[in-house]
Amino acid sequence: MSAFEQGGPAASIASVTEKVRAVALGAAVTSVHFLGDRAAFVGAEESVFFADGQGEITAVATHGGGILCAVSDGSRIVMGGDDGRLVALDAKGAVTVLATDPKRRWIDNVALHGDGGLAWSVGKVAYVRGGKGDDKFFEVPSTVGGLAFAPKGMRLAIAHYGGVTLWFPNMAANAEFLEWAGSHLGVAFSPDNKFLVTAMHEPALHGWRLADHKHMRMTGYPGRVRSMSWSTGGKALATSGAESVIIWPFASKDGPMGKQPAMLAPLQARVTVVACHPKQDVFAAGYEDGTVLMVRMEDGAEILVRRNGTPPVAALAWNAKGTLLAFADETGDGGLLTL
Repeated sequence: MSAFEQGGPAASIASVTEKVRAVALGAAVTSVHFLGDRAAFVGAEESVFFADGQGEITAVATHGGGILCAVSDGSRIVMGGDDGRLVALDAKGAVTVLATDPKRRWIDNVALHGDGGLAWSVGKVAYVRGGKGDDKFFEVPSTVGGLAFAPKGMRLAIAHYGGVTLWFPNMAANAEFLEWAGSHLGVAFSPDNKFLVTAMHEPALHGWRLADHKHMRMTGYPGRVRSMSWSTGGKALATSGAESVIIWPFASKDGPMGKQPAMLAPLQARVTVVACHPKQDVFAAGYEDGTVLMVRMEDGAEILVRRNGTPPVAALAWNAKGTLLAFADETGDGGLLTL
Protein backbone atom coordinates (compact mmCIF):
# COMPACT_ATOMS: atom_id res chain seq x y z
CA MET A 1 0.00 0.00 0.00
CA SER A 2 1.28 3.44 -0.82
CA ALA A 3 1.18 6.10 1.86
CA PHE A 4 1.83 9.04 -0.45
CA GLU A 5 -0.72 11.58 -1.50
CA GLN A 6 0.32 15.22 -1.34
CA GLY A 7 2.40 14.52 1.72
CA GLY A 8 -0.27 12.57 3.60
CA PRO A 9 -1.69 9.04 3.67
CA ALA A 10 -3.36 7.90 0.47
CA ALA A 11 -7.15 7.94 0.36
CA SER A 12 -7.15 4.20 -0.43
CA ILE A 13 -5.45 3.24 2.83
CA ALA A 14 -7.54 1.31 5.36
CA SER A 15 -8.77 3.65 8.09
CA VAL A 16 -10.03 3.36 11.67
CA THR A 17 -10.17 7.11 12.29
CA GLU A 18 -13.92 6.97 12.97
CA LYS A 19 -13.33 4.52 15.84
CA VAL A 20 -10.95 6.84 17.71
CA ARG A 21 -12.38 8.53 20.80
CA ALA A 22 -11.07 12.08 20.91
CA VAL A 23 -9.09 13.24 23.94
CA ALA A 24 -8.57 16.97 24.56
CA LEU A 25 -6.09 17.47 27.39
CA GLY A 26 -5.72 21.23 27.12
CA ALA A 27 -1.98 21.11 27.87
CA ALA A 28 1.23 20.00 26.20
CA VAL A 29 2.17 16.35 26.79
CA THR A 30 5.46 14.50 26.46
CA SER A 31 4.49 10.82 26.85
CA VAL A 32 1.60 8.46 27.56
CA HIS A 33 1.55 5.25 29.61
CA PHE A 34 -1.09 2.68 30.49
CA LEU A 35 -1.74 1.76 34.10
CA GLY A 36 -3.78 -1.34 33.46
CA ASP A 37 -6.29 -0.16 30.86
CA ARG A 38 -6.23 3.44 32.04
CA ALA A 39 -4.32 5.87 29.80
CA ALA A 40 -2.19 8.41 31.64
CA PHE A 41 -0.82 11.31 29.59
CA VAL A 42 2.24 12.94 31.17
CA GLY A 43 2.11 16.71 30.81
CA ALA A 44 5.13 18.88 30.12
CA GLU A 45 4.27 20.87 33.25
CA GLU A 46 3.02 19.84 36.70
CA SER A 47 0.25 17.31 35.92
CA VAL A 48 -0.64 13.88 34.56
CA PHE A 49 -3.98 13.48 32.78
CA PHE A 50 -6.00 10.28 33.08
CA ALA A 51 -8.42 9.63 30.20
CA ASP A 52 -11.28 7.16 30.56
CA GLY A 53 -13.07 5.23 27.82
CA GLN A 54 -15.43 8.13 27.09
CA GLY A 55 -12.62 10.65 26.78
CA GLU A 56 -13.29 12.25 30.17
CA ILE A 57 -10.14 13.81 31.62
CA THR A 58 -8.91 13.80 35.24
CA ALA A 59 -5.83 15.88 36.01
CA VAL A 60 -3.52 14.91 38.88
CA ALA A 61 -0.86 17.37 40.05
CA THR A 62 2.49 15.61 40.51
CA HIS A 63 5.17 18.31 40.31
CA GLY A 64 5.73 21.97 41.08
CA GLY A 65 7.17 22.65 37.63
CA GLY A 66 8.31 20.90 34.49
CA ILE A 67 8.17 17.09 34.24
CA LEU A 68 11.50 16.12 32.69
CA CYS A 69 11.30 12.32 32.50
CA ALA A 70 8.78 9.52 33.01
CA VAL A 71 8.78 5.73 32.89
CA SER A 72 6.18 3.09 33.74
CA ASP A 73 6.07 -0.61 34.62
CA GLY A 74 2.31 -0.87 34.07
CA SER A 75 1.37 -0.41 37.72
CA ARG A 76 2.93 3.00 38.37
CA ILE A 77 4.53 5.91 36.56
CA VAL A 78 7.73 7.30 38.07
CA MET A 79 8.64 10.86 37.07
CA GLY A 80 11.41 13.34 37.71
CA GLY A 81 10.99 17.11 37.60
CA ASP A 82 12.79 20.42 37.65
CA ASP A 83 11.49 20.80 41.22
CA GLY A 84 14.05 18.17 42.29
CA ARG A 85 11.40 15.59 43.15
CA LEU A 86 11.10 11.93 42.13
CA VAL A 87 7.41 11.03 42.20
CA ALA A 88 5.34 7.88 41.67
CA LEU A 89 1.72 7.85 40.46
CA ASP A 90 -0.51 4.76 40.62
CA ALA A 91 -3.66 3.84 38.71
CA LYS A 92 -5.90 5.25 41.46
CA GLY A 93 -4.27 8.67 41.14
CA ALA A 94 -2.29 8.43 44.38
CA VAL A 95 0.96 10.43 44.33
CA THR A 96 4.00 9.33 46.36
CA VAL A 97 7.21 11.35 46.68
CA LEU A 98 10.05 8.83 46.40
CA ALA A 99 13.01 11.20 46.73
CA THR A 100 13.86 14.88 46.83
CA ASP A 101 17.23 16.17 45.77
CA PRO A 102 18.65 18.12 48.73
CA LYS A 103 19.75 20.96 46.44
CA ARG A 104 16.52 20.83 44.37
CA ARG A 105 18.50 20.01 41.25
CA TRP A 106 16.75 18.70 38.17
CA ILE A 107 16.02 14.98 37.95
CA ASP A 108 16.81 14.31 34.31
CA ASN A 109 16.37 10.55 33.79
CA VAL A 110 14.58 7.65 35.42
CA ALA A 111 14.45 3.87 34.95
CA LEU A 112 12.54 1.01 36.57
CA HIS A 113 13.71 -2.54 37.31
CA GLY A 114 11.42 -5.55 37.10
CA ASP A 115 11.82 -6.36 40.81
CA GLY A 116 10.63 -2.91 41.90
CA GLY A 117 14.02 -1.20 42.00
CA LEU A 118 14.46 2.20 40.41
CA ALA A 119 17.19 4.51 39.17
CA TRP A 120 17.37 8.24 38.57
CA SER A 121 20.02 10.79 37.71
CA VAL A 122 20.97 14.30 38.77
CA GLY A 123 23.74 15.88 36.73
CA LYS A 124 26.66 13.43 36.57
CA VAL A 125 25.35 11.16 39.33
CA ALA A 126 23.14 8.07 38.91
CA TYR A 127 21.24 6.75 41.92
CA VAL A 128 19.80 3.27 42.42
CA ARG A 129 17.26 2.21 45.04
CA GLY A 130 16.92 -1.54 45.43
CA GLY A 131 13.93 -3.54 46.58
CA LYS A 132 15.04 -3.10 50.21
CA GLY A 133 14.94 0.69 49.91
CA ASP A 134 18.67 1.32 50.18
CA ASP A 135 20.15 4.03 47.93
CA LYS A 136 23.50 3.81 46.15
CA PHE A 137 25.08 6.24 43.72
CA PHE A 138 27.70 6.31 40.95
CA GLU A 139 29.29 9.34 39.28
CA VAL A 140 30.17 9.30 35.58
CA PRO A 141 32.50 11.70 33.72
CA SER A 142 29.77 13.91 32.27
CA THR A 143 26.05 14.61 32.57
CA VAL A 144 23.94 11.46 32.41
CA GLY A 145 22.11 11.24 29.09
CA GLY A 146 19.99 8.13 29.73
CA LEU A 147 19.41 5.19 32.07
CA ALA A 148 18.27 1.60 31.51
CA PHE A 149 18.20 -1.55 33.62
CA ALA A 150 19.23 -4.83 32.05
CA PRO A 151 16.31 -7.28 31.72
CA LYS A 152 18.26 -9.85 33.78
CA GLY A 153 20.20 -9.14 36.95
CA MET A 154 20.84 -5.83 38.66
CA ARG A 155 22.89 -3.97 36.04
CA LEU A 156 22.35 -0.34 35.12
CA ALA A 157 23.43 1.25 31.83
CA ILE A 158 24.38 4.92 32.25
CA ALA A 159 24.72 6.80 28.95
CA HIS A 160 26.94 9.89 28.87
CA TYR A 161 29.47 11.67 26.69
CA GLY A 162 31.99 9.20 25.29
CA GLY A 163 29.99 6.02 25.78
CA VAL A 164 28.05 3.98 28.33
CA THR A 165 29.01 2.84 31.82
CA LEU A 166 27.60 -0.51 32.99
CA TRP A 167 27.27 -0.38 36.77
CA PHE A 168 26.52 -3.32 39.06
CA PRO A 169 25.28 -1.60 42.23
CA ASN A 170 25.04 -4.83 44.26
CA MET A 171 28.56 -6.03 43.43
CA ALA A 172 32.02 -4.84 44.41
CA ALA A 173 33.28 -5.38 40.85
CA ASN A 174 34.39 -2.37 38.86
CA ALA A 175 31.93 -0.84 36.40
CA GLU A 176 32.44 -1.63 32.71
CA PHE A 177 32.91 1.15 30.18
CA LEU A 178 31.70 0.85 26.58
CA GLU A 179 33.51 3.57 24.66
CA TRP A 180 32.32 5.40 21.57
CA ALA A 181 33.01 9.06 20.82
CA GLY A 182 30.10 11.46 21.00
CA SER A 183 27.18 12.27 23.25
CA HIS A 184 24.94 9.30 24.11
CA LEU A 185 21.37 10.05 25.16
CA GLY A 186 18.61 7.42 25.21
CA VAL A 187 19.81 3.90 26.01
CA ALA A 188 18.12 0.48 25.83
CA PHE A 189 18.98 -3.18 26.38
CA SER A 190 17.56 -5.73 23.96
CA PRO A 191 14.93 -7.94 25.64
CA ASP A 192 17.26 -10.98 25.37
CA ASN A 193 20.04 -9.08 27.20
CA LYS A 194 22.48 -9.57 24.30
CA PHE A 195 22.71 -6.03 22.92
CA LEU A 196 22.83 -2.44 24.12
CA VAL A 197 21.78 0.48 21.90
CA THR A 198 22.09 4.23 22.44
CA ALA A 199 20.60 7.19 20.62
CA MET A 200 23.29 9.73 19.82
CA HIS A 201 23.10 13.52 19.88
CA GLU A 202 24.08 13.27 16.22
CA PRO A 203 21.59 11.60 13.83
CA ALA A 204 22.68 8.02 14.53
CA LEU A 205 22.37 5.06 16.87
CA HIS A 206 25.27 3.11 18.27
CA GLY A 207 25.21 -0.39 19.68
CA TRP A 208 27.34 -3.03 21.33
CA ARG A 209 27.08 -6.79 21.40
CA LEU A 210 27.50 -7.34 25.13
CA ALA A 211 29.25 -10.72 24.89
CA ASP A 212 32.36 -9.20 23.28
CA HIS A 213 31.63 -5.42 23.18
CA LYS A 214 31.62 -5.52 19.37
CA HIS A 215 30.46 -2.21 17.92
CA MET A 216 27.30 -1.80 15.84
CA ARG A 217 27.08 1.42 13.84
CA MET A 218 23.52 2.33 12.87
CA THR A 219 23.64 5.48 10.78
CA GLY A 220 21.94 7.21 7.85
CA TYR A 221 19.26 9.18 9.70
CA PRO A 222 18.42 12.72 8.57
CA GLY A 223 17.53 13.72 12.14
CA ARG A 224 18.10 12.68 15.75
CA VAL A 225 16.49 9.46 16.93
CA ARG A 226 14.21 10.42 19.82
CA SER A 227 12.08 7.27 19.99
CA MET A 228 13.02 3.57 19.99
CA SER A 229 10.80 0.53 20.55
CA TRP A 230 11.60 -3.21 20.58
CA SER A 231 9.28 -5.55 18.75
CA THR A 232 7.73 -8.48 20.59
CA GLY A 233 10.50 -10.92 21.41
CA GLY A 234 13.13 -8.30 20.61
CA LYS A 235 13.65 -9.45 17.02
CA ALA A 236 13.65 -5.87 15.68
CA LEU A 237 14.16 -2.31 16.89
CA ALA A 238 11.83 0.32 15.42
CA THR A 239 13.08 3.90 15.45
CA SER A 240 12.07 7.47 14.61
CA GLY A 241 14.28 10.10 13.00
CA ALA A 242 13.50 9.69 9.30
CA GLU A 243 10.55 10.05 6.91
CA SER A 244 9.87 6.35 7.36
CA VAL A 245 10.14 4.02 10.35
CA ILE A 246 13.64 2.53 10.36
CA ILE A 247 13.62 -1.07 11.67
CA TRP A 248 16.91 -2.75 12.56
CA PRO A 249 17.10 -6.58 12.63
CA PHE A 250 18.18 -8.23 15.89
CA ALA A 251 17.06 -11.84 15.39
CA SER A 252 20.60 -13.21 14.76
CA LYS A 253 23.62 -13.32 17.07
CA ASP A 254 25.22 -10.48 15.07
CA GLY A 255 22.22 -8.16 15.38
CA PRO A 256 22.20 -5.54 12.63
CA MET A 257 25.93 -5.86 11.86
CA GLY A 258 26.37 -6.11 8.09
CA LYS A 259 22.62 -5.82 7.46
CA GLN A 260 20.43 -3.08 6.05
CA PRO A 261 17.40 -1.90 8.04
CA ALA A 262 13.84 -2.12 6.77
CA MET A 263 12.14 1.18 5.95
CA LEU A 264 8.37 1.09 6.42
CA ALA A 265 5.45 3.55 6.42
CA PRO A 266 7.07 6.34 4.37
CA LEU A 267 5.50 9.80 4.45
CA GLN A 268 6.62 13.28 3.49
CA ALA A 269 6.90 14.01 7.20
CA ARG A 270 9.43 12.84 9.76
CA VAL A 271 8.55 10.12 12.28
CA THR A 272 8.49 11.54 15.82
CA VAL A 273 7.51 8.53 17.94
CA VAL A 274 7.15 4.74 17.53
CA ALA A 275 5.59 2.05 19.71
CA CYS A 276 5.67 -1.66 18.93
CA HIS A 277 2.64 -3.83 19.75
CA PRO A 278 3.30 -6.00 22.84
CA LYS A 279 1.96 -9.22 21.32
CA GLN A 280 2.18 -9.00 17.52
CA ASP A 281 4.65 -7.86 14.84
CA VAL A 282 2.81 -4.57 14.44
CA PHE A 283 3.85 -1.04 15.36
CA ALA A 284 2.23 2.37 15.65
CA ALA A 285 4.02 5.46 14.37
CA GLY A 286 3.37 9.17 14.88
CA TYR A 287 4.65 11.86 12.51
CA GLU A 288 5.52 15.54 12.67
CA ASP A 289 2.42 16.39 10.60
CA GLY A 290 0.12 14.70 13.15
CA THR A 291 -0.44 11.46 11.24
CA VAL A 292 -0.71 8.21 13.23
CA LEU A 293 -0.41 4.87 11.43
CA MET A 294 -0.56 1.23 12.50
CA VAL A 295 1.77 -0.90 10.37
CA ARG A 296 2.29 -4.65 9.97
CA MET A 297 6.00 -5.46 9.90
CA GLU A 298 5.69 -8.49 7.64
CA ASP A 299 4.49 -6.62 4.56
CA GLY A 300 4.27 -2.94 5.55
CA ALA A 301 0.46 -2.86 5.30
CA GLU A 302 -0.85 0.34 6.89
CA ILE A 303 -3.99 1.42 8.74
CA LEU A 304 -4.69 5.11 9.26
CA VAL A 305 -5.47 6.05 12.87
CA ARG A 306 -5.20 9.83 12.58
CA ARG A 307 -4.98 12.10 9.54
CA ASN A 308 -2.31 14.71 8.98
CA GLY A 309 -2.75 18.44 9.41
CA THR A 310 -2.14 18.77 13.15
CA PRO A 311 0.91 19.47 15.36
CA PRO A 312 3.58 16.75 15.73
CA VAL A 313 2.64 13.56 17.56
CA ALA A 314 4.44 13.57 20.94
CA ALA A 315 3.01 10.57 22.78
CA LEU A 316 2.08 7.03 21.71
CA ALA A 317 1.57 3.80 23.67
CA TRP A 318 -0.23 0.44 23.76
CA ASN A 319 -1.70 -1.19 26.84
CA ALA A 320 -0.07 -4.45 27.96
CA LYS A 321 -2.63 -6.61 26.18
CA GLY A 322 -2.34 -4.68 22.93
CA THR A 323 -6.06 -3.93 22.85
CA LEU A 324 -5.81 -0.16 23.37
CA LEU A 325 -3.74 2.51 21.63
CA ALA A 326 -3.36 6.04 23.01
CA PHE A 327 -1.76 9.04 21.33
CA ALA A 328 -1.53 12.81 21.61
CA ASP A 329 0.16 15.65 19.76
CA GLU A 330 2.33 18.35 21.31
CA THR A 331 -0.68 20.53 22.15
CA GLY A 332 -2.50 17.77 24.03
CA ASP A 333 -5.07 16.80 21.37
CA GLY A 334 -5.17 13.04 21.03
CA GLY A 335 -7.26 9.92 21.03
CA LEU A 336 -7.94 6.44 22.32
CA LEU A 337 -8.47 3.49 19.98
CA THR A 338 -9.92 0.15 21.11
CA LEU A 339 -8.89 -2.75 18.89
